[in-house]
Amino acid sequence: MMRTASRLLVDCLVEQGCERVFTVPGESFLPVLDSLRDCHAIETITCRQEGGAAFMACAEGTMTGRPGVCFVTRGPGATNASIGVHVAMQDSQPLVLFVGDVAHDQRDREGFQEVDFPAFFAPIAKWAARIDDAKRIPEYVARAWATAISGRPGPVVLALPEDMLRESGLSAEPRPFVHRPAQAPCPDALAAMMEMIGDAAAPVAIVGGAGWGDKARDYFTAFAERLGLPVATAFRRQDAISPESRVYAGNLGYGPNPVLKERIRAADLLLVVGARLGEATTDGYELVTPEHPGQLLIHVHPDPAELNSVYRTDLAICADPGEFAESAALWDEGAALPFDAGAEAHRQWQDWSTPKSGGFELDLAECLAAAREILPPESIICNGAGNFSGWWHRYWPYRGFPSQLAPTCGAMGYGIPAAIAAALRFRDRCVVAVTGDGDFLMNAQELATAAQFGAEMIVIVIDNHSYGTIRMHQERDYPGRVASTDLASPDFAAYGRAFGARAWRVERTSEFGAALRDAKGASGLRLIHCLTDVEQLSAGGARISELRSKAGLT
Repeated sequence: MMRTASRLLVDCLVEQGCERVFTVPGESFLPVLDSLRDCHAIETITCRQEGGAAFMACAEGTMTGRPGVCFVTRGPGATNASIGVHVAMQDSQPLVLFVGDVAHDQRDREGFQEVDFPAFFAPIAKWAARIDDAKRIPEYVARAWATAISGRPGPVVLALPEDMLRESGLSAEPRPFVHRPAQAPCPDALAAMMEMIGDAAAPVAIVGGAGWGDKARDYFTAFAERLGLPVATAFRRQDAISPESRVYAGNLGYGPNPVLKERIRAADLLLVVGARLGEATTDGYELVTPEHPGQLLIHVHPDPAELNSVYRTDLAICADPGEFAESAALWDEGAALPFDAGAEAHRQWQDWSTPKSGGFELDLAECLAAAREILPPESIICNGAGNFSGWWHRYWPYRGFPSQLAPTCGAMGYGIPAAIAAALRFRDRCVVAVTGDGDFLMNAQELATAAQFGAEMIVIVIDNHSYGTIRMHQERDYPGRVASTDLASPDFAAYGRAFGARAWRVERTSEFGAALRDAKGASGLRLIHCLTDVEQLSAGGARISELRSKAGLT
């Protein structure tokens, strides 16, 4: 079969199981857009800004375990999309970003929107390359898929010279579907691990991250419950184990349960599966230090480059999390005696995660209590970055899988694009985008995408007229000296209606429950604008007045 280069590229995507691409169109890859028009196996989602499109592809990769796919144009399009590449790298999400590029005969002249894309993306991608020879498109696409999903998943960037895309008469065929390598753990390593756990007095597991999926979740839960092993989830990996598990101990990251932090400090053995032990999970590498004196560390990760890269590891196991969890759950040779700590840790988490009123007119903890009663337990909660997310991380039980789409990279503006991707992927599940007023306007334009493609979703905007996270740090370091963090926000309910959303304005806790119940019963795009007091600064209880009082200010 003879094909054009653009048609060959699209056929390669179909062969790799791609069902949806996210794009902002550009003249540099017009042949691909034309070929996608004739491809009924792939849905093309036209977005309003490349950062939003890339975030949607990031979320798609997280939900499916297959690369999310994004097409953008050269120069400004690619640089806008680079935020998604950075998130995919730090969050270990499979992503393939295709960038339209200048023609061969125009390269190295600083032509219109020209950038050396392999050089530009190399520091933040697993692999960045340019396809100069159209006959090698199947090779490059298959390698991109393999690179994106293997080991620690991550982003790949492929530049597409526009003249290459217009070549015709190609006889090359797509390469077969690429499967993720799933390495099982060595039996000797498992035996050593079980012996170390059996000798421990206070072991704790930290899970979630690269390669985590349903299989890892189910089998690791069975393994941990059999041993009574307390299980904490890494930062923004709260759906890695069901909160209903009798050994679930809560989440690490920003504002975790102080009792859980003490349990981690007191542990004599840490079993870390899938997680990188990054800065957020380890509280700035202080909760668990790279040398972790007095603690043994068993680190299980699918990428050998991660093991012993930052943390000194007493037992390193390079294995797929699902294969490891299954092997551990079925291990019965000299199994360790059960611990009581798992049940105790779970009770402590239940107490910590029970909403407690802070006495505010619109009290976010009480709003979460209402959300737990109104929203389905399998809801997918999507958020970007900001203190507003802390109430959801603390009080919302992420029961489904996947049910938490949130950037460990801490990128603002992720929630709405992620919710769009989730609503298109899981049309039978309730999808909620939780945003702050600063976070919301980073990608609010994608409400147009949601409306155009019929994404059924609820958007909750927490509006305190401030960049709240930065304000909190500002009040700690420079109390009383507010600079650059105040915001003048629009009427977000009116903004939502402009996109065809049903919208509610909420100023009191009782109004929130009623609005959320109405939104849950409605369809299409829905938005709830919640006006809160900036004094209600964090889910951990931080208040501006208290921070100033500690500094001697009244």
